[in-house]
Amino acid sequence: MTYHPKSEFISIMISRGFLADCTDYQGLDEAMQAGVVPSYIGYDATAQSLHVGHLLNIMMLRWLQKSGHKPITLMGGGTTKVGDPSFRSDERPLLGPDQIDANIRGMGQVFSRYLSYGEGETDAIMLNNAEWLDDLNYLDFLRDIGRHFSVNRMLSFESVKSRLDREQSLSFLEFNYMILQAYDFLELNRRYGCLLQMGGSDQWGNIVNGIDLTRRVIDHEVYGLTSPLLTTSDGRKMGKSQGGAIWLNGDMLSPYEFWQFWRNTTDADTGRFLKLYTELPVEECDRLGALAGSEINEAKIILANEVTALLHGAEAAQAAQDTAREVFEKGGVGDDLPTVTLSLNDFIWIGANEAFLQGMSLTERNEFISNLKREPQEFHINVASLFVKAGLAKSGKEAKRLISENGARLDDAPLTDAGLMLDSGAFAAPIKLSAGKKRHALVKLDS
Repeated sequence: MTYHPKSEFISIMISRGFLADCTDYQGLDEAMQAGVVPSYIGYDATAQSLHVGHLLNIMMLRWLQKSGHKPITLMGGGTTKVGDPSFRSDERPLLGPDQIDANIRGMGQVFSRYLSYGEGETDAIMLNNAEWLDDLNYLDFLRDIGRHFSVNRMLSFESVKSRLDREQSLSFLEFNYMILQAYDFLELNRRYGCLLQMGGSDQWGNIVNGIDLTRRVIDHEVYGLTSPLLTTSDGRKMGKSQGGAIWLNGDMLSPYEFWQFWRNTTDADTGRFLKLYTELPVEECDRLGALAGSEINEAKIILANEVTALLHGAEAAQAAQDTAREVFEKGGVGDDLPTVTLSLNDFIWIGANEAFLQGMSLTERNEFISNLKREPQEFHINVASLFVKAGLAKSGKEAKRLISENGARLDDAPLTDAGLMLDSGAFAAPIKLSAGKKRHALVKLDS
């Protein structure tokens, strides 16, 4: 890039690696020097929690506010009913209004950790595009808004073109998504003076549409800025792990597991992630990222602590580090390890007549087993199913393979028998399960 910005925000975006592209560097830079720039990022309510893949853009909003501008978190209560087709191979499952509202409540828990909301000039605000999309008159919308869109141009956008080139169906419902997102920018500019839309580089076409529409309808100058779509140095999509998505809500992923995700960052990614996901000075991030050998592990611990403290608080970060030290350095059982609690209903009663139990309804069977007064050794559970219940394997087949390949440990001892049955008496104290060297969980029996 040859343009040298004067505004603090764009300088930060460039120096820390957030910037992929901008529709008008100089125009946006001058607007940010002239006054407060309200800026938004949209989040469709497709899950109950945001995940690590969203964190880069949340950090952009945080730096925006720290630079003296106004963040807008736009929840897609309306657009989620359509579904963004960008770079997807198939149509998103359609969610009902109740599920969308529940997802918005779950996702909203995260933002207050990173942004300051309120009534001040640079305080963040949270909006829902259902406010203006739910009550649109279709014919009026087609006449007043739809006429500004060229189908030829919409087909040329990479997010649509890649789908069609693979001869994968694109429904008319999905095709409308980019028009609705463009309309969001127009309405945010009208109602809140929003001048900037940010998003991942896969949103470039949608952002440009919104800029063009706002110019055509109300002749206002607005801007777009995108961040790179991150992959790790080994080619994996950012935010994915063996156990699935790295959720930001603490009730869907424990602070310890979140901390451990960052601690397991590859050497090559450490310096880059420090600049993107922490607020440490760029020079310090570069210094830490350049460490080699065993010293890079200290940089990874700093990364994990800084990122976890932002989301879950400094105490949670310290507790996660203490647990990791207890588990990995001392071979113990950390208090903060993910814990699964079983009841006797999860066990098989060896003394039961199976035909008798099968004659009961599920409710009757559970009540019968719960009320049994038997010796602990008469209730058993297969060790492979424990790994599934603990989230260390996705299926019994995967758990058995983990055990057969010597990747499983039970209370830090190698586990070699996938058919091992444990009686309930073995759970007098919590049992520690390990999958490989870095994934651990505790399993205990509900008293």
